[in-house]
Amino acid sequence: MKDQIIRFLAYNGKISVICAKTTNLVEKSRELHDLSPLATAVMGRVLTITALIGCEMKSPKDRMTIQIKGNGPIGKIVAVANNIPQVKAYLQEPQIELPLNEFGKLDVGGAVGDKGFINVIKDIGLKEPYIGISPLVSGEIAEDFANYFQISDQKQTAVALGVLVDKNGVRSSGGYIISPMPDATEEEISNIEQAIFKAGAISKMLDNNLTLEEIAKKITGDENVQVVDDSIEPVYECGCNKEKFAEGLATLGKKQLTELIEEDEKAEIQCQFCNKKYNFNKNELIEILERGK
Repeated sequence: MKDQIIRFLAYNGKISVICAKTTNLVEKSRELHDLSPLATAVMGRVLTITALIGCEMKSPKDRMTIQIKGNGPIGKIVAVANNIPQVKAYLQEPQIELPLNEFGKLDVGGAVGDKGFINVIKDIGLKEPYIGISPLVSGEIAEDFANYFQISDQKQTAVALGVLVDKNGVRSSGGYIISPMPDATEEEISNIEQAIFKAGAISKMLDNNLTLEEIAKKITGDENVQVVDDSIEPVYECGCNKEKFAEGLATLGKKQLTELIEEDEKAEIQCQFCNKKYNFNKNELIEILERGK
């Protein structure tokens, strides 16, 4: 089953709902980064919210970067997306392990920390990129982004993210964002709050093989949700290549490049997003140096 994002409208167009299944792309990131179960849970939630926000961008040239830096031991987390969305991410401590939390679950909040910030940087073709900043509230990622939407968009938003991991890898991963339109009534919003509470975890619903449409009905309490777009397929895609890293080496400057050529006679660079290694021999480094003159 492919990963998918579907946009819905509920309550006669008064509630926007976006649901995502991201099991395959999260499993790919687990394999690429050799993630511990806890790091997989963190990475999966971050990749899912990145895909959900990324698919809202209009142009294929648009880029979004999410940076999360909390006071927890997992360190800095960076995720990038375009509007397809192709997503990629890395975190500082991929092998992190902590005791289970008080509910007997992987301690995502403990790993990320409850003090720190989320930065969302959108490069959408304007003169300056849009930068949104909000504080972490729990480190659980979903709550933190609900708070981000409240601060940046001044609107009440429900966010759920979940990753189910077992000894074989990622069993299920997904999430949703529910946003009321200005004409949504208090009764409709209350119905959704009750429906979300009854529905339970998104990862469990996906693990029970519910479709995204069935999940949208459960979390809104509206049996007549309308599908707006079911063509979105999120993927984990790095897109790095040797030429891009050559351009990066060129920015080191003449002095540093010359030292690299004279002392090491080679360079090896590893991509943070996919761990692929790129090797440059002495002649290639000289060529980069000459190109920059």
